[in-house]
Amino acid sequence: MNFMTVTGILTVTLFALNIVFALVLIFISRKSASSTWAWLFVLFFLPIFGFILYLLIGRNLQKKHFVRWHAVQQEETLEIFQEQKNALEDGTYEFPNAITKKHEALIKMNVDYNHSLLSSKNDVKIMSEGKEKFRSVIEDIENAKQTIHIQYYIYKMDDVGKSIFNALVKKAKEGIEVQMMYDDLGSRTLRKKDLKKLTDAGGQVEAYFSSYFKLFNPRINFRNHRKLIIIDGRIGYIGGFNVGNEYACLDDEIGYWRDTHLRIEGNSVYNMQAHFLFDWYQAKKEELTEIEQRYFPSFTVDSDTPVQIVSSGPDTDFESIKNSYIRMILSAKKYVYIQSPYFVPDEPFMHAVQIAASSGVDVRIMTPEVTDHAFVYGANSAYSGDLLEVGGRVYRYKKGFLHAKMIVIDDEVATIGTANIDVRSFSLNFEINAILYDADLAIQCRKLFEADIEESFELTKEQYDERKTWTKVRESVSRLLSPIL
Repeated sequence: MNFMTVTGILTVTLFALNIVFALVLIFISRKSASSTWAWLFVLFFLPIFGFILYLLIGRNLQKKHFVRWHAVQQEETLEIFQEQKNALEDGTYEFPNAITKKHEALIKMNVDYNHSLLSSKNDVKIMSEGKEKFRSVIEDIENAKQTIHIQYYIYKMDDVGKSIFNALVKKAKEGIEVQMMYDDLGSRTLRKKDLKKLTDAGGQVEAYFSSYFKLFNPRINFRNHRKLIIIDGRIGYIGGFNVGNEYACLDDEIGYWRDTHLRIEGNSVYNMQAHFLFDWYQAKKEELTEIEQRYFPSFTVDSDTPVQIVSSGPDTDFESIKNSYIRMILSAKKYVYIQSPYFVPDEPFMHAVQIAASSGVDVRIMTPEVTDHAFVYGANSAYSGDLLEVGGRVYRYKKGFLHAKMIVIDDEVATIGTANIDVRSFSLNFEINAILYDADLAIQCRKLFEADIEESFELTKEQYDERKTWTKVRESVSRLLSPIL
């Protein structure tokens, strides 16, 4: 058998296998049409290797292994939820302010499909500087009386990470319950010996979706992107900041880091606590059959800010955060301001911003001038061009890296959390956001956006139309691959 014959047989075999792989993708995986076409494109240009890539990052996650909110709700929690749900349905619910009444449809959607209770007794502080956020976190940790639950996608054991870690160790030695959770891939630089001081002190540590081979984890595509701290069941932190020097602007190579986080004290922390516990037991691979009452202490605060905590992830079919974004955008009458490090939306989200902009709403999107992925930058540019076509405005933040995930509309409603504007955050990652129904906080968010405009340049339609041919090619390829970026 000569070389040409062997080569021919291998070629035919590879071609046949690729057809089989494509049929599996089309008829068994049940992905969206856009995602299926993107994967077929990869299979066509990267035979065999493309299917190996699909096995690593393209498969759906089995939902049957995940706990459900309704399966572990205690009787009194279920009663409160059912009361609010019934009151919203029959029109007897007493809305805490005019804004919540105006956005009843958004609230009801999240109650019905995300079991996200609207809590009206909250004190909320917006933080846009890492140093301020970390100082506040350490102070609250030092004042903890019973429990400290901490969860991050990225946790680095550098100066910032050690300062928080040492505070956790100290509290664990005092007998305070300390539970620390991190994503195994996002925090891949963490080593067990780095965490030994905490476990020796009585603290507990778990890695989410851990694997001995971090980069060959069969669940590598499904990451826990949430950033939560819950202290004594009454103080919660939620937002975009991870833990590391760069987030406190202490990394000279990265430079200035612009992000947004919330410190919440109030009853909405109950939902944050519940999500932490579900993730905690998932990481421990233990069944969660009951929620301990001590994690949900009775207390009240003087402030009356209405908040909903909304989550999403591959364990649910309803993309609650994305749908909340869309509902907010389509509710806007005056303006929609969006900040995200990535703007790689799916079709429903893109249609929503186009409809808003073409209806006369002032739609503005801000992303960083420099991204950390070439294809993502191409996709950002392509979708930005679509928005410019219908009168939207696009800004590129140039002072440093913009990592904030924020949408604010009409000086009424704002959402801040962990979810980016991309398919990964919408359906693949475990994410969590807070929705704020408060004029003062919405105005603060608008002013943050307007201040960031001063550190940005506006991309005009004329500038976009003059882009180079290579840029257009990269945009086209990036757009095609956007469902799997």
